[in-house]
Amino acid sequence: MTTAFFSHDDCQKHNMGPEHPESPTRLAAIISYIADTELEEKLDWVRPDEITRDQLTTVHPEGYLHQLDIMQPTRGRVFTDPDTAMMPHTLRAARLAAGANVQAVDMVLSSQVTNAFVCARPPGHHAERSKSMGFCFYNNIALAAMRALKFHHLERVAIVDFDVHQGNGTVDVVQGDGRVLMCSSFQHPFYPHSHVHRQAENIINTPIAAGTSASDYRKKVEAAWLHALQDFRPQLVLVSAGFDGHRRDPLAELNLESEDYLWLTEMLTSVAHDHAGDRLISTLEGGYHLQALAEGVAAHLEGLTAV
Repeated sequence: MTTAFFSHDDCQKHNMGPEHPESPTRLAAIISYIADTELEEKLDWVRPDEITRDQLTTVHPEGYLHQLDIMQPTRGRVFTDPDTAMMPHTLRAARLAAGANVQAVDMVLSSQVTNAFVCARPPGHHAERSKSMGFCFYNNIALAAMRALKFHHLERVAIVDFDVHQGNGTVDVVQGDGRVLMCSSFQHPFYPHSHVHRQAENIINTPIAAGTSASDYRKKVEAAWLHALQDFRPQLVLVSAGFDGHRRDPLAELNLESEDYLWLTEMLTSVAHDHAGDRLISTLEGGYHLQALAEGVAAHLEGLTAV
């Protein structure tokens, strides 16, 4: 069995401006780095299709989707919040990123591949049911979870988010849903300054202070997550993989290194092995230092392809 790697050139056409950290060069840096390693031969490269409207409405109401449709400009850019801009190629890229997550669920749950990594943009974990924010339009990981629960009829899905910013959008979608256990680590206090205090029993927030060492980060995360995940016995593990907790990232103040992302991956693949038949799907969220991002993703993929 193999690790599927989902990516599409059109995800690089979405461009929020020359100085914006969430830029097309993020994907280019990852793909270029992988091409120079042995990882390229270990991956099953998949070109995804767009998500369908019906699939989007499993998370986002039609009114919100229509609002995005009419806001997308035919030229130039419009801002949905101070940090998040739409341009003519934005929703095509967003539909591909979301579609890749849904397609990854289908491929993993039908045993076509062992696990998958979605290398697409825009990211998704800040997108709430009816609100675009934090560079995000559709909540990719929540859409993957709903695909697993509603179409494939799974009973228990774990979502693990190790982006340096809390996945407020994912919390907005899944809080109170006993079929989902969400574990999230994030710098605190920090953007988005919401959903930090536990809202529901199925949300495990692990706030991390700026400047925390990598070793202390590992201790906090393992103590907060591992037993909870094992007790939950997920039938599928979904990962919001943000690499902006790296010590070189310009948008945050944590101290992780590439080997910490390998450690995280190995912990999560062990949970997937014990309870989910190795079924795990990871999707790219943040990470804004291009070299650190590429190295972090490569470490993550090393862990996935070792299964």
